[in-house]
Amino acid sequence: MFLFYGFYGSIDFQSMLNKLKENKFKIFVAIIAVIGFALIRTFENKLFYDPFLVYFTADFHSIPYPEVHTFKLFTGLFFRYFLNSALSLLLIYALFQNRDIFKFSLFMYAFFLVVLLSSFFIILYFIPDAGWLLFYVRRFIIQPILVLLFIPGFYYQLQKTKK
Repeated sequence: MFLFYGFYGSIDFQSMLNKLKENKFKIFVAIIAVIGFALIRTFENKLFYDPFLVYFTADFHSIPYPEVHTFKLFTGLFFRYFLNSALSLLLIYALFQNRDIFKFSLFMYAFFLVVLLSSFFIILYFIPDAGWLLFYVRRFIIQPILVLLFIPGFYYQLQKTKK
């Protein structure tokens, strides 16, 4: 057993390697999910209809919303949210391997889908001067932000219930 003594105390490299071997499935799924998120982001212009990609890179405070095709925009946002949610749920299940956490996450993703898409279209069609609000609601739809909130929350909850 090789121990390294550093600023933070001793580090047992053998036990670290054993933990990596035990969790290789979780690590593999996490890497696949991150690559999936990166691919969605990389090919967003080709995969999804979203005139707001260009709109929000400009000075959007002084210009009106771009002309949109509602059905194409809705399906593009829905499909992107669905892909990000599927990867997020895969990651959450692989990390925690708990059906209750998975079911709760699935419910929350469905709930946020309804709330966020409804909010997006209400803002788009009824609040023409709410560029920042539209920006942030859209950001929650197109980016996997919820998984960044759920994973630490579930981890904390599991640690709390073990005590």
